[in-house]
Amino acid sequence: MNLPNKITVFRVGMIPVFLVFMLVPGIPNGKYIAAAVFVIASVSDFLDGYLARKNNLVTDFGKFMDPLADKLLVCSALICFVEAGTMPAWVVILIIAREFTISGFRLVAAGNHIVIAANYWGKAKTAVQMVMCVFFIADLDGVFFNTSEKILMYVAALLTVVSLADYIYKNRRVITEGTK
Repeated sequence: MNLPNKITVFRVGMIPVFLVFMLVPGIPNGKYIAAAVFVIASVSDFLDGYLARKNNLVTDFGKFMDPLADKLLVCSALICFVEAGTMPAWVVILIIAREFTISGFRLVAAGNHIVIAANYWGKAKTAVQMVMCVFFIADLDGVFFNTSEKILMYVAALLTVVSLADYIYKNRRVITEGTK
């Protein structure tokens, strides 16, 4: 297993650690530790992709697991926000529905021996979602932070819809014709 793939597996392993600090009450500074763990996991997303492309270490495992690791990390955080009552369920449902749709789309493509990599809109969506999650995890008080949370939430929702539409449109032949 190459280094980028090890980093991806590391990111998946960070999710239970994040969840412990996010959900277990009474841990001193738990939300700040959860935010730090989330940031480390998020940065590892950019690092593994950079190393894979730079060193020509792109693998089918990485193409599959990297986006899955991102989805697991972000969706875990989003579900925590609904439980905490800090994010409306409709936003989380929208984001998770998009992830299931794209994953299903990728499975159909894989059945046709096509691997579809993430595009610009999907990467922008992921980056905004990760920044948004850090704001919601840290849950800092003040007008700036509360306003930033709301703006990031709506931008993430918008990018979720735009990236889904773009993804389906650009890859529609995977469904209709079985080719790219």
